[in-house]
Amino acid sequence: MTEKLQVKLSAHTALITINNPPANTWDLESLDQLYRTVTSLNQNSQIQSLIITGQGKKFFSAGANLKMFASANPSNAQEITDSFGKAFEALSNFKGVSIAAINGIAMGGGLECALACDIRIGEAHCSLGLPEAKVGLLPCAGGTQRLLSLAGEGWVKRLILCGETLVADKALELGIIEEIVEPGNSLQRAFQFADQVAEQSPTSIALCKELIQQSRTILTPGLNMEREYFVKLFSTKDQKEGIQAFLEKRKPEWKNA
Repeated sequence: MTEKLQVKLSAHTALITINNPPANTWDLESLDQLYRTVTSLNQNSQIQSLIITGQGKKFFSAGANLKMFASANPSNAQEITDSFGKAFEALSNFKGVSIAAINGIAMGGGLECALACDIRIGEAHCSLGLPEAKVGLLPCAGGTQRLLSLAGEGWVKRLILCGETLVADKALELGIIEEIVEPGNSLQRAFQFADQVAEQSPTSIALCKELIQQSRTILTPGLNMEREYFVKLFSTKDQKEGIQAFLEKRKPEWKNA
């Protein structure tokens, strides 16, 4: 168990809080904990909803801890991308209803975590993005695939290829989040959704969700390609330059190699 993820069970709902300050980043330890937590919750007949949020008022999650990549090689990268995929696919396949209470910044793997949930509630000050290409990487945990099922191809390309960031109003307009609430209210609204879920048959919910997500079977090849291409980047000079520039707080000098 790790304190980087805090888990609290309350009646029919599990609350998972990403607690890795200052930016609630993901690492191998917390990703493994998320996978094991969701797997355990699937065996708990009392739990019908899962809520995930970030500790504090500023960050839902800023994504991966980029220090993991400072001296990474293709072998390390494979372990990292496999961990992201395993954790977020478990979240996506949770038996009940998963709700992301986006209480602040959700970037990279943070947004991918929210995309793996069934419902996304954004606080008015939240911002969303997939800035991996700015450091010579790419979204490896469903970002290129799940985002496309919510927003149009043009906006997906603006986010990923142009490095744009979305504010709450635009994310709502594009269908990336389902609702906006005032700052500090996302968790309360998420529990209200969970109460609605509790009024439904758990068996019906599980079967309905499986049917709704049946169309996602086409995602599998794309998700596998994400991981393959992510690892491929670790044989390039640009990946090394991007991470080093980020850690040194300077602009990268791309080599296109």
